[in-house]
Amino acid sequence: MKLIELGLTPYREAWELQRTVFQGVLTAQEEDTLILVEHPPVYTFGRGVDRRSNGTPANFLLSQEKLLAIGAETFEIERGGDVTFHGPGQLVGYPILNLAHFKEDLGWYLRSLEETVIEVLRTYAIEGFRVPGRTGVWVANAAGEEKICAIGVHASRWCTMHGFAFNIDTDLSYFQHIVPCGITDRGVTSLQKIVGREIPMPEVRERYVSAFESVFQVDFSEAQVAR
Repeated sequence: MKLIELGLTPYREAWELQRTVFQGVLTAQEEDTLILVEHPPVYTFGRGVDRRSNGTPANFLLSQEKLLAIGAETFEIERGGDVTFHGPGQLVGYPILNLAHFKEDLGWYLRSLEETVIEVLRTYAIEGFRVPGRTGVWVANAAGEEKICAIGVHASRWCTMHGFAFNIDTDLSYFQHIVPCGITDRGVTSLQKIVGREIPMPEVRERYVSAFESVFQVDFSEAQVAR
């Protein structure tokens, strides 16, 4: 597999790269690829979400104008799932895989993505877990069960794009402006909030890459691209 580490990159730029790599994987002109990135503040939502009469997704709590005023863009994209937030301090991963090389089963794929994050949490002595009927990874703390990683994917002809958003040192106040993933009975948290100390993003990226290799039984090639 190929690993692309982008650093802090505007959402549209990373989205366009995703689509280019996706077409390459779909036509067997590109290797299976994992893109790791952070984004400036942005809200994304999948197609088919509930909307108000003015067309605004129902789970936005601020108008589009007010979201722009706080420096956050919005994008409707082709993944499944409802509204979520991406921002600095969040490790975002876009695995672009031909599942024919793994297992042609989207349920297996989603559970495997969850497992990569659960493995990283385990290295920090944190128990991450799944909630039946809901995609993503949760942790338990004094506030109850809170989500630490959101997952939303798109697949066509068994090739995947989009992926996960893992809160490391994320400004969680941005989640107050939406109903994250349409879930009202559980909050969101971050790795730094749980452990109570600064967590370097390069450290988490390194642990995540190792977990992805372990769960998906792959090795990343030496041809890594950093932008």
